[in-house]
Parts: sequence; structure tokens; C-alpha cells
Amino acid sequence: MKVMVVDDDPGSLMVAKAVVEQAGYECLSATNGDAAWDLFQRHQPQVVVTDWMMPGLNGLELCRAIRSGEEDTYTYLVLLTSFGSKDDVLAGMDAGADDYVTKPLDPFTLRTRLLVARRVTALHAQLGRYRQELAKQARTDPLTNLDNRLKLAEDLELLHNRSLRHGTRYSLALCDVDYFKSFNDVQGHPAGDQALKAVADTLTLLSRDTDGIYRYGGEEFLLILPDQGEGDARAIVERIRAGIKALAIGHAGNPEHVLTISAGISTFAPDHAVGSGQLLKEADDALYSAKAAGRNRITSFVRVG
Repeated sequence: MKVMVVDDDPGSLMVAKAVVEQAGYECLSATNGDAAWDLFQRHQPQVVVTDWMMPGLNGLELCRAIRSGEEDTYTYLVLLTSFGSKDDVLAGMDAGADDYVTKPLDPFTLRTRLLVARRVTALHAQLGRYRQELAKQARTDPLTNLDNRLKLAEDLELLHNRSLRHGTRYSLALCDVDYFKSFNDVQGHPAGDQALKAVADTLTLLSRDTDGIYRYGGEEFLLILPDQGEGDARAIVERIRAGIKALAIGHAGNPEHVLTISAGISTFAPDHAVGSGQLLKEADDALYSAKAAGRNRITSFVRVG
């Protein structure tokens, strides 16, 4: 555990540092609030033991600054104070402190506060890991382990705004497994699930590390292809289309007798700066054209006018 001690009184600072180090914790120290804030931002200690009255930021201001910057982390704050009134204690807690210790500093009292701090910060770290895992699960398709539509919406918004800002291109490719209903009807849903996993694995294997791959719904998958115009995007998707056909997954309901995909491509460019929703619609229209033309093929959206 990393503990930062802040005090402008050399004697009190020395006692606090000794308690922290004797307890086996890593100790950082500062003699004023401004230096403490800089040290905190660089090292992110789990515990801060800070004096109330000191140069620069005072203890209350330091507590508020630390609390205002927290998102997925939690810092245990102990306020050292010569004030013992109930109003002072409440003011410290209201500023974000978890506990307080009155001066002159008693080593035993501080040691007990550090034990509590270790337990509380460990619990918050565990909760943080749970939150991260839940956030990941909320954005992951459970069958294919690809990102889902929630993650797609987030990623597409970021890329679209970046492309608008910098005038760069990107493409979308909406892919659909051909005749998938008949595949499920004949071979059963377990086989259909395995086929979708195989398609997802091939999409991952044959796309670039910078591409985004998403389960769009049912047997549909969407690719985000950053910095790719229509021609480059088509080359990537053609490699994927051929790779999926080469899996040779038997499909009696497909004229090709194996599992295939169709895909529609749309492209954002400075001279076609449509919204991301419109771009998705264009990819869907292009996919419809590919399927209407016989499936197992790629069609790009054609702008009119």
C-alpha cells in the first residue's frame, strides 16, 4: 500500500513517516498542499494522511481536489487536525475525509487508522475490478465474444467525431451469413451457434488489429475500418468473404453448398460527410443489394447525384 503524508510541521511529519514505514507501507511525503497535490497526481497513493492547516492548499482543499478527480479508484483520506470541535470534524468529513486524527499525533492511533485504510482500499479495489468486468460483459456478445452494439455505438461515435475533426476517411462493412435460417432449420441451432463462432473467429483472424468487429444482431456482423476508403475496405472484406467460404462449413440450403456471407460497404469521406446513422443505413442498403444480386458477394453503396 502506498501512503502519502502531508504536514508542514517537521516533527509531526517525521512521526507520521516513521509509523507508515514501520507498518511496512511505501511512504511519500510533502510539506505543503500544492506539492502534495502534484505528488498525488504523479503517484496515485491509496492513502493520504494530511494536515489541515498548511501552506498552499489546506487539508480540506486537498481532500476536495482528490475526491473530485476520482472515477474508478478510491483514496482513503485521514485528516490531521489540532481542532477537536464537532463542527470541525464534520467540515473535514464533508470535504471528503474518511477519518481524522487529532494532534499531537499519537503513533498507535495513526497505525490503527492505516489498518482500517488498508481494508477499505482493498475492498474498493475489488469492487473496481468487478465494475470493470461488468462493464466489459455489458459490451460483449456472449456467444462470439465479439463486441456488441453498445460498444459499437461508443466506438463509432469516437471514430466519427475524430474523422470529422481531422477530415479522414473510414468505412463500415455490414456482413450477413447467407441463408442462415435454412442452416438452422436443417442442422439445428447448436450447429448454427458453432457456425457463427467460426465466422466471428475468421473475421478476427483476417481483419487488421485496428479494425473494430461487432456482433450486430442475429447472423449479422459489422466491421469498422478506420482510415480506409471504399477500395481498401473492399479488399479487406473480400479477404474475409473468401476466408469464410474456405472454412467449407457444409450448408445444404446454399447454392454454394458451403456457408458464405454477403457484405455491404459504406464510406465516410470529406466529400461525403454524412452522419454515422446515415452511414449505417447506407451499409445496410448495400448489403440488401448484394443479397438481391445473388449473395456471396460484396456491394458498395453507390451515391446518387
